[in-house]
Amino acid sequence: MGWKVRAIRGATTAAENSKAAIREAVTELLDELERYNRLDPDDIISITFSVTRDLDAIFPASVARERPLWQNVPLLDVQQMHVEGSLERCIRCLIHINTPDPYVKIHHAYLRQAKHLRPDLSMVDLGMVTIPE
Repeated sequence: MGWKVRAIRGATTAAENSKAAIREAVTELLDELERYNRLDPDDIISITFSVTRDLDAIFPASVARERPLWQNVPLLDVQQMHVEGSLERCIRCLIHINTPDPYVKIHHAYLRQAKHLRPDLSMVDLGMVTIPE
């Protein structure tokens, strides 16, 4: 059987609209996704980040690009559509990867306040991650 394209989702929230807070949140999210999915940058097709309109201090892709061996990963930032009453200061990502195992278990990460977006996929609820409030 050949290689297959799979998608990994993740989301988190930043404590505030600052470079430091966004960098911390993005780094934590990518650390979890990389660790639990054993991501190899050479297998990443692309990553799209979306942020809510209240986050504009730094591009999440610029944080990702600083990771070791991630300089050649295609990265894109977009603004998430605003819906009244939706989660604030939210950063989402969608990672497309190539994998030789079409049945590999994918672990999605919904951290911090974003864990309420998809409690069925929250690594916290699966007992994989302990996230401070």
